[in-house]
Amino acid sequence: MSGRLVIAIDGPSAAGKGTLAKRLAAHFGLPHLDTGLLYRAVGVKADRLGQPPEEVAAGLQPADLLGPDLRTDVAGQLASKVAVLTQVRDNLLNFQKKFASQESGAVLDGRDVGTVICPDAPVKLFVTASADARADRRYQELRGRGVDTIKPRVLAEMAERDRRDSERAAAPLIAAPDAFLLDTSDMDADAAFAAALAFIARKGFRSSGP
Repeated sequence: MSGRLVIAIDGPSAAGKGTLAKRLAAHFGLPHLDTGLLYRAVGVKADRLGQPPEEVAAGLQPADLLGPDLRTDVAGQLASKVAVLTQVRDNLLNFQKKFASQESGAVLDGRDVGTVICPDAPVKLFVTASADARADRRYQELRGRGVDTIKPRVLAEMAERDRRDSERAAAPLIAAPDAFLLDTSDMDADAAFAAALAFIARKGFRSSGP
């Protein structure tokens, strides 16, 4: 492995980017940041306290990133709503850039990592999947957690979030021009991981571990 490895992973919800990011971070021994968790934390805290999201983002603490309530669909919808606010994004940008600049390298996943946070990252991945595949994954996940829902509702909510994320003026969800497009519609987690490793190896980075 030569140089500092920073892996920027973007993509819509339920495409598999979070699982892939964690596996790549473990494989290469790198710290990992789920940037979407920052926006979830801001959305949840602002909603709970009735405070402006911009103020919450400015004072966000590491402790705010803990808690199972940040992984709910409600938190995801709140995150998407506050993510369109330019001041919220500006207030969180320095935190994310500092994380990415660690001497060890880093893995970050989100929606604007390769385009805004780490535009110079040597490895960029855009993980996507068909709307049906993503909705089915999210539906199965929710049912597994005991959430009473139906697949059409999950699909509709996902489509609305995709529209909001893609059309927002501040850092919309788009693939960086030099990102490797990884469509996981017909892939399991192992296949996606193998495809990502192959791309990273072609960029000149290899793990020294097993």
